[in-house]
Amino acid sequence: MARDLASIFGLALLGALPADDPQVVSTMQQLENRLWVQTDVGGMARYENDYHHQIEKKDTTRVPGNPWFICTLWLARYRLQRARTLEDLTPGLKLLEWADQRAFGSGTMAEQLHPYTGEPVSVSPLTWSHAEYVRAVQEYIERHSSANLCSACGQSMHPPARRSDRQTVMVQA
Repeated sequence: MARDLASIFGLALLGALPADDPQVVSTMQQLENRLWVQTDVGGMARYENDYHHQIEKKDTTRVPGNPWFICTLWLARYRLQRARTLEDLTPGLKLLEWADQRAFGSGTMAEQLHPYTGEPVSVSPLTWSHAEYVRAVQEYIERHSSANLCSACGQSMHPPARRSDRQTVMVQA
């Protein structure tokens, strides 16, 4: 099995296979198990033993690479694609909150983070990180709306609450 989230996630992201296809579900679970950074910082690495600005060179099982905003947000989008109910949205929302909590107070997101301190590593700000965050928030809103429809009339029962205490808008369930 390839251990590269970037290429594998494309199967669901680009619609080659549905997000709930058993092969996609199994593969994504294996990727998360192997690429989730097992520190207080958390987040998804790009691939195992990712050498690009690599911080941890010894314990690559626990820290397979630095956590990337983009890869973590792809995992959020995958989780949101699988959501059918409001409760199903929670795992994706938690990853949106992960990104929100690790951005600078200005909302700036880096390419990747130090796996132990959470400090930005490499390019900051990175437009692609911001674009993936915006796309994931849009998917959350779309999924929230479709999961929250009244079965009798088709109208939204409760729109998602919004807060904007920073330049970034975070949607909360």
